[in-house]
Amino acid sequence: MIAFLADLLFRCAHRRLTRPITPVTKPGAPSGETYVVCLECGKQFYYDWEKMHLGGPVERDAAKGVLPLDLPKPSNRKLKYALVGSAIPLAVLLGKALLAKPARPRPEKKDPGPGRRA
Repeated sequence: MIAFLADLLFRCAHRRLTRPITPVTKPGAPSGETYVVCLECGKQFYYDWEKMHLGGPVERDAAKGVLPLDLPKPSNRKLKYALVGSAIPLAVLLGKALLAKPARPRPEKKDPGPGRRA
């Protein structure tokens, strides 16, 4: 009862929502319901494309979510490309530092003495 009253007083107005999301596992075949997520409280709501309005909240269950549990895992290919891409500039800088010729000291100018120009 206390949680219900607190929710009535301090609840989220759900004004900041994501764009409608429809999970897709195979190209062109939607695998679940279209939903939106509130960016302030994180609640998920069903979304009706035809009427363009929010539906009821998505029931949360530990075993069932909006996305199916058997989705393929993302590959680490992007991470590998990022690591290789960051190693190339480091190799270039290291090569420049190793191949750079040491600076020669400038010869000192001799003082021509008082009253004489150099």
